[in-house]
Amino acid sequence: MKTSKNHMINTSKHQPASSNQIPETSIQPQASSSRPFIIPIFLPHAGCPHQCVFCNQVSITGRILRAANADQIRSQIHQFLEYKNGRRKPVQISFYGGNFLGLKIDEIKLLLDLASEFISRGHVDSIRFSTRPDTITPERLDIIAAYPVETVELGVQSMDDPVLALARRGHRAADTVRAVHQLKEHKYKIGLQMMVGLPGDTEALSLISAEKMAALHPDFVRIYPTLVLKDSRLAGWYRNGTYTPLCLAEAVTQVKKQYLLFKRHNIGVIRMGLQASEELADDSTVLAGPYHPAFGHMVYSEIFWDKVVEAIESATGVKDRLSILVSPRCISKMRGLKNKNIDKLKKRYQFKFIDVVPDNSLAPEELMVR
Repeated sequence: MKTSKNHMINTSKHQPASSNQIPETSIQPQASSSRPFIIPIFLPHAGCPHQCVFCNQVSITGRILRAANADQIRSQIHQFLEYKNGRRKPVQISFYGGNFLGLKIDEIKLLLDLASEFISRGHVDSIRFSTRPDTITPERLDIIAAYPVETVELGVQSMDDPVLALARRGHRAADTVRAVHQLKEHKYKIGLQMMVGLPGDTEALSLISAEKMAALHPDFVRIYPTLVLKDSRLAGWYRNGTYTPLCLAEAVTQVKKQYLLFKRHNIGVIRMGLQASEELADDSTVLAGPYHPAFGHMVYSEIFWDKVVEAIESATGVKDRLSILVSPRCISKMRGLKNKNIDKLKKRYQFKFIDVVPDNSLAPEELMVR
């Protein structure tokens, strides 16, 4: 597949945006009790010193920024706790959608105090938030040290300085390296968020960024394709022809390669693609770019396609009927959306019958053919 270069006219590189993002559903297969139950509190664009070219948090979250209202936040937390309904898993209050440590000190303390109320009562276990790499300073770390913060996510987006500059991020790759080292010294769990398809970025550059992120040994990563959102600076660049987003197939292939890179480094990828929402499903919100509500599933399906083709090519005795054995939790990933992988196999190899068989002895992402 030919992968196009996303670019600004007469420039060479690209970059991403704020550190916010979406409540987490772990993609890595693991015991459900080990995954935190996330209570997301969105602070759209709060604490951001400027707006990155791709960013429009109101479009993503459907919320207009207002001063944090403690009573509203408490009510929101109570609603999520009712939904949890006694299930046994760690609970985290998570501040997303803005630059948490870029807030005023009294605002940071207000939000952390509020979250700590629920922790002191035993309803919640810890706090997490997303922030920019350049807000990780000794002074800010001293502030949060008094609170039960467990996880810090950094909106890295790229480790390529020209790409970061085009995205108007306002920080450099060195800020990410320094931030991760400081967070590790304080024993926080660390998540890194990266983007593909930024202005000036290429598949090769994004893989280099992923490799540099992996070398920092974060606890997990998220990977997001760049979308053209209404009222963003990128929307203007798209309209005047100076920016071309990745198509869906290109984005899936690029993210697949990054996922496999992180997997080789034993780093979990907890999300691929923005979480589906009514706002993102609205054509007036996403003007262009590789948005799909099942983006992560599409990445997994392409991984399984590669695996099954390799297995078939090396197998002997496979004739007109094919049985594919996979972990029960991976049947839909093997089949693909609307049975796409099955249809492709029949067309490519002329199989008359294809069965996808659950096999509890196989680990996720393992398969056998016969």
